[in-house]
Amino acid sequence: MAIPFKKQKLGDLLKKANVITEQEILYVLDNKKAGQKLGDALLEQSYITEQQLLNVLEEQLGITSVSLYRYPIQEYVLDFVSKDFARDHILIPIHQEENQLTIAMNDPMDYYAIDDLELATGFKVKPVIASRDDILQAINKYYDQNDAPGDPNLTVEEDAPAIRILDQILQTGVTLKASDIHIDPNEHQINIRYRVDGVLRTEKTLKKSLQNAVTARTKILANLNITESRLPQDGRVRTLIDERPIDLRVSILPTVFGEKIVIRILDLSNAFKHLSELDFLSNNQKNYQNVLKKPSGLILLTGPTGSGKTTTLYASINELNKDDVNIITVEDPVEYQIDGVNQVQVNSAVGLTFATGLRSILRQDPNIIMVGEIRDKETAEIAIRSALTGHLVFSTLHTNSSIAAIPRLFDMDIEPYLVVSSLAAIMAQRLVKVICPDCKTKRPVTAMEKEIFRKRRIQIENVTEGKGCNTCRGTGYKGRMAIHELLVIDDKIRQLMMNQQTMTTIKDHARDNGMLFLLDDGLEKVKKGKTTLEEVLRVVAED
Repeated sequence: MAIPFKKQKLGDLLKKANVITEQEILYVLDNKKAGQKLGDALLEQSYITEQQLLNVLEEQLGITSVSLYRYPIQEYVLDFVSKDFARDHILIPIHQEENQLTIAMNDPMDYYAIDDLELATGFKVKPVIASRDDILQAINKYYDQNDAPGDPNLTVEEDAPAIRILDQILQTGVTLKASDIHIDPNEHQINIRYRVDGVLRTEKTLKKSLQNAVTARTKILANLNITESRLPQDGRVRTLIDERPIDLRVSILPTVFGEKIVIRILDLSNAFKHLSELDFLSNNQKNYQNVLKKPSGLILLTGPTGSGKTTTLYASINELNKDDVNIITVEDPVEYQIDGVNQVQVNSAVGLTFATGLRSILRQDPNIIMVGEIRDKETAEIAIRSALTGHLVFSTLHTNSSIAAIPRLFDMDIEPYLVVSSLAAIMAQRLVKVICPDCKTKRPVTAMEKEIFRKRRIQIENVTEGKGCNTCRGTGYKGRMAIHELLVIDDKIRQLMMNQQTMTTIKDHARDNGMLFLLDDGLEKVKKGKTTLEEVLRVVAED
């Protein structure tokens, strides 16, 4: 179908498709950032989803949409458009036939870019539509392959490709919203893997000859010792990637095929979440906010590594961060720096452990204390005594459920009466993947699924799942959310603990008082159409 190149406006197309009203458009135009396009502002302010935008453009302009991660791009056409132009305008050339060049564009109404391309290349440009992430990932993937490989005989200073390759690896990580980047040396090549939504996937491979240069470049960036290759090293660096402040934590480990590098990406622009953004069910949120109002006591967050405990800790601290309180934390490492909070970095090499840091903190007249993790009896004892002497203390433990934290503290040889009188609340949490909003569909529940819900006294007829689309790269999921289990320690539980009752008795009392366990919380979120039963059962065992 021919493109109606009558220059139309996005707002008019969206109104015509009944996706948005004139009032909403005017409101977004008033509140958008300077220089920001209307489409980007609408997405950012959640008035439309990216899939809705693509569908409207496809329908109203008669332009087809493509999925680039499956598309056979003709690589020679990349030479017609520079990488910088492609990144600036979020577009990529994908196909050329006779005098026509097909360009995948995030904004096919960017008529200036189309005019520039026609002038520069001499081809007639045929725009097709693709999502922003899809295009940025394709730019990183295909333009990287076309960059000249480094010469293994060059020094680090001369080896510009190593600098460029590491920049591209980091850029791709930020574009994919990855939490970690793994640079894995093998016998004949280097695999670059990204952890996205908790799952690792290989995105590209590099020649083995680039290994030394990329490793050296990473060490220079993180201020590590370039000459040391036999011992593990850790470093951190704060940098700007795509004009966003990013904190990188770099860990280097010697393996038989060379040094393996893992880079943890902490995106500071969306680091701080408010408690209301932590996906609490309303009852849990109300109970947790009541716990935060207590003047003293120990609040524990439990769960395995990577279950979002740090995010919840920071959101809690942020909620309490006012002028009239003195908040001090001792962390290993300090992940995010918070204005108005005194943060202490653990440094075992010089003897600054959690326990010694915590002792010093108590002389600093704090109201609220956060201890990154309770790892030993000494730290646990000081944290508990601090909670008993009028401080509100936050910390984390590695246990599978909230109730399992109680015997864990007893196992550390801490006097039961101290544990009983200091504990205010324990919250366990896990992360589950969220169904992609662009391809979610409903289907009736199966008899087996219905039985799982029935056991937890939940009525359900339909469940939601993602079919898989361009936005989620065929996975059916996009992003993650937390499921919670909040145990508020009341007088009855204290009495049960003092009388050394079993954890089952405590669990039964909590359930009778309306406590939601991880499975209940997860199933409620399945019922709301936010995640799938498969995801919830992946992180929580049925009990």
